[in-house]
Amino acid sequence: MQKTELILRELLSLADIEINGSDPWDVQVRDDRFYDRVLGDSSLGLGESYMDGWWDCLAIDEFINRALKARLDEKVKNETRYLYQAIRARLINRQSSSRAYEVGIKHYDLGNDLYRAMLDKRLNYTCAYWKKAKDLDAAQEAKLDLVCRKIGLKPGMKILELGCGWGSFAKFAAEKYGVSVVGVTVSKEQVALGMELCKGLPVELRLQDYRAVQGKFDAVISIGVMEHVGYKNYRNYMEVVDRCLKEDGIAFVHTIGGNKSITTGEPWSDKYIFPNGMLPSISQLGVAMENLFVMEDLQNIGPHYDPTLMAWHANFEKAWPELKQKYGDRFYRMWRYYLLSSAGGFRSRSQQLWQIVFTRFGTRQPDCRFS
Repeated sequence: MQKTELILRELLSLADIEINGSDPWDVQVRDDRFYDRVLGDSSLGLGESYMDGWWDCLAIDEFINRALKARLDEKVKNETRYLYQAIRARLINRQSSSRAYEVGIKHYDLGNDLYRAMLDKRLNYTCAYWKKAKDLDAAQEAKLDLVCRKIGLKPGMKILELGCGWGSFAKFAAEKYGVSVVGVTVSKEQVALGMELCKGLPVELRLQDYRAVQGKFDAVISIGVMEHVGYKNYRNYMEVVDRCLKEDGIAFVHTIGGNKSITTGEPWSDKYIFPNGMLPSISQLGVAMENLFVMEDLQNIGPHYDPTLMAWHANFEKAWPELKQKYGDRFYRMWRYYLLSSAGGFRSRSQQLWQIVFTRFGTRQPDCRFS
């Protein structure tokens, strides 16, 4: 048995994970190069070696959950790679205006057939709200209604949505609450399909970077865009909200967040799923809001993302026979790993989902329902 295998077996045992064991969260090694690759490239090597078929696991979600609870990600870290990423993050604004459309091209424009098969009927690609819901469609409608109630929507209001996706919020809010919505996204496929779905409603979806938006709105919101903003731009984002918000307006952010402040994204996800992505911390968002806004409410619905991701994965698996010819086997392993490892991240409480409501100084505290 090679030294790297012994080291990895010992580390995994701390999380009650066994190499070639019988539990569904145990790793089944198909190629002995797996050990060197994981110890050499940490999380990037773990994800890439799965994509290459070097290991399998019946329950990747639970494997990741156990590994993160045991903090194995901190015990297996390529310090040289991490230092390089940290230096690059300081020298380059990876979420600049010129790079903003990269994630749209590489991720959100992959194919509307993929997302229509995987997501709910309204095409929400963010955390659902399962408090009283029994299926994905109901849980996503509950999330949309929760957002609408938190920002106190009333007929005739004009809403700006930074990062509008396929217009799921815009369509729901226009239909159910009688408001008009301007939404921006960096995905041309989202704009095309979203405008088709919102036809006949007071909804305008634009292919535009959030920094370029002008105008005044009763509410400025984002549901799942802060993960693409980057630590160098959090303050800039808040200044855009301040610029576009009417004097007595209300603002709202729905974002995945991390338990510590970082300046680089997770290497595997950055390379294969969300280029230039980065999770904010509470302190980073707080500093960005400082002297601009009053935080009215903060709710963590992170545990609701685990069942959301598992529902997406079930839909993906069910649809795969029809998607396979277009996307191929390596994409299947990549996407499966993405969905299930993300579920494990939320199950371990390594990642959170915050909904934050905020207003300007001097504004009367909104009479909104925050849960």
